[in-house]
Amino acid sequence: QVQLVESGGGLVQPGGSLRLSCAVSGFRWDYYAIGWFRQAPGKEREGVAAMSIVDSNTDYADSVKDRFTISRDSAENTVFLQMNSLKPEDTAVYYCASRIGVQSLWPWEYDTWGQGTQVTVSS
Repeated sequence: QVQLVESGGGLVQPGGSLRLSCAVSGFRWDYYAIGWFRQAPGKEREGVAAMSIVDSNTDYADSVKDRFTISRDSAENTVFLQMNSLKPEDTAVYYCASRIGVQSLWPWEYDTWGQGTQVTVSS
């Protein structure tokens, strides 16, 4: 059974940092891509960062480039999202998701989702 579990969300002040984790289980992830997405109240879900596991190619949304970094620990089957220089507009529920194939920032291309973790950036 494919399962993704996010952790690491919380409350942080503007300019601060958080690292989210996505623990992956139930499938051989070499053929997959893992994406991070976020959804703020009243807004559509948007892609933040994504990585193809087989070659580590990555994509980032323009709004987070140079601030967020996606990475993986293959031994632990975990994908991370390091978020630096956080802004109030980064406040959202963050989700990780998986799809077979290359990385993508389009939510509709992913078929398995985690439960989400809340990130709140506020002073």
